[in-house]
Amino acid sequence: MTTDRRTVLADAAIDVLAEAGMRGLTHRAVDRAADLPAGTTSAYYRTRQALLTALVRRLVVRDQAELQSAGEATPAPRDADELAGQIAGFVEQRLTGEGRQRSLARYACALESAHHPELREILVPRENAGRDTVRDFLAAQGVADAEGRTLTLLACVDGLVFGRLLGGGGVLEEEIRGLIAAALR
Repeated sequence: MTTDRRTVLADAAIDVLAEAGMRGLTHRAVDRAADLPAGTTSAYYRTRQALLTALVRRLVVRDQAELQSAGEATPAPRDADELAGQIAGFVEQRLTGEGRQRSLARYACALESAHHPELREILVPRENAGRDTVRDFLAAQGVADAEGRTLTLLACVDGLVFGRLLGGGGVLEEEIRGLIAAALR
């Protein structure tokens, strides 16, 4: 039960952060979002920093699961256009619905990690099947530093997501094709 309650609280904290921003992330707000009695969050996470750390850990777990699942479920792309379509579909998930909520929370946490190195350690990009798909495609195309180019390409895609969260709209597949073309050079 303790693990389940902690997960519920961390998930509620992600939602609160996405909706209210870093200043709105309070123990009481998480209690309300989780529909739990006042004081529940502080019983599990005594400090705001403990709550934030739990939120970041849970966010990474959910993101990694999503990336792993997407990579495993998606066939290896046959060409750059197919890879662009796959990435565009993933980006759409990050800009809408529950994916948008997590994206907003992720970027807020990334900014907060500039002041809290322990959060930065948790947020470090990790291996997953989605990342492997991109790296394997680039390697199959003869890119010498496929790992480095993969990290750069995915950072650029991440930047497009961030920009659209702030400015609205979606990421066009042509934009992603351009990033892939640059990674292939």
